[in-house]
Amino acid sequence: MNIKNKIEINVVLFKRDLRLQDNEAIYNALSTGRKTLFLYVFEDMLLNDPHYSERHWNFIKESLIDLNHSLIAFNSEVLIVQSNINRTLQIIQETYKIACVYSHQETGIKVTYDRDKVLKRFLLNNMIQWEENVNNGVFRGLRDRNNWVEMWEDFMDEPLLPFRPKTGQLCSREEVAHLASFFHLPDLATDSDSPFQKGGTSIALKYMHTFFNERSANYNAHISKPLLSRRSCSRLSPYLSWGNLSVRQVWQEAARCIDQNKYKKQMEAFRSRLRWQAHFIQKFEMEDEMEFVSLNKGYRKLKKQTSERYIEAWKNGMTGYPLVDACMRCLKETGYLNFRMRAMVVSFFTHNLWQPWQKATIILSRYFLDFEPGIHFPQIQMQAGETGINMLRMYNPTKNGIAHDPDGIFIKKWVPELAELDTAFVHQPSRMTPMEQQMANFFIGKNYPKPIVNLQETRKHASDILWNMKDENTVIEENFRILQKHTLSNRKKSS
Repeated sequence: MNIKNKIEINVVLFKRDLRLQDNEAIYNALSTGRKTLFLYVFEDMLLNDPHYSERHWNFIKESLIDLNHSLIAFNSEVLIVQSNINRTLQIIQETYKIACVYSHQETGIKVTYDRDKVLKRFLLNNMIQWEENVNNGVFRGLRDRNNWVEMWEDFMDEPLLPFRPKTGQLCSREEVAHLASFFHLPDLATDSDSPFQKGGTSIALKYMHTFFNERSANYNAHISKPLLSRRSCSRLSPYLSWGNLSVRQVWQEAARCIDQNKYKKQMEAFRSRLRWQAHFIQKFEMEDEMEFVSLNKGYRKLKKQTSERYIEAWKNGMTGYPLVDACMRCLKETGYLNFRMRAMVVSFFTHNLWQPWQKATIILSRYFLDFEPGIHFPQIQMQAGETGINMLRMYNPTKNGIAHDPDGIFIKKWVPELAELDTAFVHQPSRMTPMEQQMANFFIGKNYPKPIVNLQETRKHASDILWNMKDENTVIEENFRILQKHTLSNRKKSS
């Protein structure tokens, strides 16, 4: 077909924004009046990336299926292919003239950033515009955080963007099917019986409404409890990470609850955590080398000897510390763990096992259903004590178990080897005497591992080294640099 006879279209490239409502890429594309194609590409470079696992791809597939269900009313659907983006656009160009590609600015891992640089060159070479929009109030190109809070809250308070395509504006299902015939199409089947939260805006809205209308009543009281938090926390994190909901949608829904004086204290605490989440993603956007090295350059000389035995025991929940093991097994099985328990397992890995934080990043990214690079890497570094600007936190798993799971219900569920023990021993089975083990027909080292390290000794070792490093010149200089760059100023009072 001669290029002059080709229909001119927009392409909306979905990434981590798998929704129709309050999606600026879609809104901007439709505002032009041009015919618009929705596109999602399962990229081989991400399918093979070690940070991702099947649970992520299944969540994305479920989200896309939900999107297509919503698009039936518009006689449209998303073109879903397995390829690379440049090649995909090149093939689409054989049928249509692409005027502009619309997408959000992705604060992702290095391979996605590199992908976008290659895509930019491709689009320039093919005289295709690329319009990227701000994603969830994370701003690209900032030199410091002056006025950032005000900018972010202003962004959150803007009206939600509606999804209102004109009749016939979206590529029809028939047109999408024709394009799909030129591609390798991924299998979208998933396991409906899996223990993971299911993807899609329809399910995300149900989670959001039950949280704001009911479950948030115990939010503040249960937030640190490994078992009770599974219901009382919002459980919205995967829907925000993969974009089934925008942060703005959730922020404004929480604001309505505050205005109605419904669970006001809980909603204020929840909204502070939404802002906190954005703060860390903004930090990563401004210093993305945190994926690989410590933000504070003074800690880059810290060398830890890797122990595959320790890593395997931690990864599989076989360390001999019941709360650590319960958390890791639960996370591996369900993809979810509350914040305090996430901090505790990272603390145990980096301080008690004295393993480099980089070794935890891929294991945990594969486990976390809500893997969000902008939170993932800064948070792991903070819990590892290698920022220099944060308080050194070393969590005692035994004390945390007694405080937050006093009856051992969470531990017994996820470490069933301990289910028949008296509660007095559930948190510290290694303290059982030989006679007590005989009476319980339970033997440390046989039914359940011996503790692989000594908590007190390893805590002291890590604490001595990290506290001494805080006084080194490079660490101090870096502290000043980091604080100058990332200290929040001109905070606007939230309504």
